[in-house]
Amino acid sequence: MNRTVLSFGAVAVALAAVTGVAALSAPDEAAQGGESAKAAAHKPVERSTLVCPQPSASDVAETSYQAFTPKGTSGKKGSAALYPAELAETDTPQSPADGKDGKNGEKNEKDEDNKGDKDKEDAGQQGRGGETADKGSGKPFLPLSSPGTPVTADTDDPKAPALTGTADGPFAPGWTVQQTTSIAAGAGRGLQGTSCSVPDTSFWFPAVSTAEDRQDYVHLTNPDSSSAVVDLELYGKKGKERASQGAGEAITVPPHSTVPVLLSTLTAEPVTNVTLHVTARSGRVGAQVQASDRKLGGDWLPPATDPSSRLVLPGIPKDAASVRLSVFAPGGEDADLKVKLAGRSGLISPAGYETLHVKAGMVTTVDLKDLTKGEAGSLVLSPTEDGEDAPGVVAAARVLRGKGGKQETAFIPATAPVQKRATAAGTSATGATLALTAPEAGARVRVTASPGSGGSPKSTTVTVKGHTTKAFTPPRPTGAKGTCAVTVERLSGGPLYASRTLEREQSGLPAFTVQTLPDDRSTVAVPESAQDLSVLNDDK
Repeated sequence: MNRTVLSFGAVAVALAAVTGVAALSAPDEAAQGGESAKAAAHKPVERSTLVCPQPSASDVAETSYQAFTPKGTSGKKGSAALYPAELAETDTPQSPADGKDGKNGEKNEKDEDNKGDKDKEDAGQQGRGGETADKGSGKPFLPLSSPGTPVTADTDDPKAPALTGTADGPFAPGWTVQQTTSIAAGAGRGLQGTSCSVPDTSFWFPAVSTAEDRQDYVHLTNPDSSSAVVDLELYGKKGKERASQGAGEAITVPPHSTVPVLLSTLTAEPVTNVTLHVTARSGRVGAQVQASDRKLGGDWLPPATDPSSRLVLPGIPKDAASVRLSVFAPGGEDADLKVKLAGRSGLISPAGYETLHVKAGMVTTVDLKDLTKGEAGSLVLSPTEDGEDAPGVVAAARVLRGKGGKQETAFIPATAPVQKRATAAGTSATGATLALTAPEAGARVRVTASPGSGGSPKSTTVTVKGHTTKAFTPPRPTGAKGTCAVTVERLSGGPLYASRTLEREQSGLPAFTVQTLPDDRSTVAVPESAQDLSVLNDDK
């Protein structure tokens, strides 16, 4: 009989490598037995998956991409690249440009039913980054040559596809891709930007709409080699919205494919303010909403952070003409919230909207006009009464800039904090603003600009005072041209929230887009333990 002895730490590292991100704890038995586990060590993730939605079907759109991985991990081989995703055949309108109002696809094919149990089991085991995506077919797009050096590309092809891909080895920790589209005319004209997202099984999208002037599509993209089955639910000010029985249910997203669904096909009548919940019954998808308005331009709306009693929406521009805040309480309890704006000097309460009551299962929306008063800030939501039992909510804001017929839209969802590091790729040489918010204690932060096209990186260290927002132009790499990636690192202090705004004047239109910067989850917590696990192999 051969006896192989494996340390628990080695097993934990192996699990982390498979899942990409995980938090593992020492067994309870060890703690009860008086053995103390060592403090958890943070190890770099070894594989990351991203999904980029189809940018635009407009003939007058130009899209730029930038991919980047910060320097950090070295000494290992690896790669990072994206591949095209097929546009799936469904009963839904196939692109925002086709003008159809067909009902959403409700596919549930027999072969999917036959393997449904296995899919459900897989879905139960996976989390964010928990499943391994296959490399796509075709020519790799935006392949990185080395960490710390961004790669850019441009296209004006109205048939530019959605993209999926993976990064492994030294390219995985913090791999980021930015997609920015300029649309010259028509619905959604202006600047539309988004960071390519991590696939998951659940997403919340407050601030979407099925109003007549809006065309909101949710793009569902599957990076894996097995089909995903997705449900869509919409909630308004009176509760759940549904066009007909079964609408939005069991949408099949084939492997390495994307399915756009027009949200107005899911409600019986136009609804101005709704919250969308995307859930995967099996598999996982990337999900992002492209909102286009006939009069007010448009932008991408990324998912809001998970329901919480305390939320931050960072980076409302100083010249915001209107801020419409949408809040949804997904649980069974009403939520009472304090509404604050963290500005340059501290926290203030918007006049007339110091508190907000949100009924359970319903959307509450308020228009906060003249909120910033010429000073950039961030919305901070918290319970009116302190306590751990306060119900969680999700939130997002629609922000307008400009006047009259020259107004443009962007969206700012509540976002997760920067625990350690976050990156904004595709930061332009002009018209970029970085907003850092410390809603509690102050924070010390290092901001680094990547080399860009030539040149050398440049860093600066800033201090964000507690209860304030610091908005400033990020550093530019020395001697570089074009766009660069800007990395934010929290060095010390309290919770930190961040966003990056890009502005570009377009025929008198103040075009802009805002990307929130949640933590890049470049490391995984792995506990170190002295405990050994034994595996017995019997010789026959």
